Amino acid sequence: QVQLVESGGGLVQAGGSLRLSCAASGGTFSTYYMGWFRQAPGKERDFVARISMSGGTTKYGDSVKGRFTISRDSTKNTVYLQITSLKPEDTAVYYCAARRFYAFTRTEDVTYWGQGTQVTVSS
Repeated sequence: QVQLVESGGGLVQAGGSLRLSCAASGGTFSTYYMGWFRQAPGKERDFVARISMSGGTTKYGDSVKGRFTISRDSTKNTVYLQITSLKPEDTAVYYCAARRFYAFTRTEDVTYWGQGTQVTVSS
């Protein structure tokens, strides 16, 4: 059983930056695709970013390309999401996601979820 614990959310002004972290435990980190989704109030949970097991391949949702960067540190079993040029529409709960061996962009393909971290962007 894999546990995912997010941190790094908060309140930030538009144009600012944040770095979200997701610490993984209970599994072999290098065998998991890792990623992030977000869910705004009253909306569906949407794909944000994904990184391959080796860290060599990344994929981003269209709304965050060029502003968000996903990375992973195998020595710390942690995945990061660097968020820049924040916009009010980025306000959401951000969830860490994991799936062993296979990639994902849909919520139904994710095996493990974190509890979420709130990001609020003020205008």
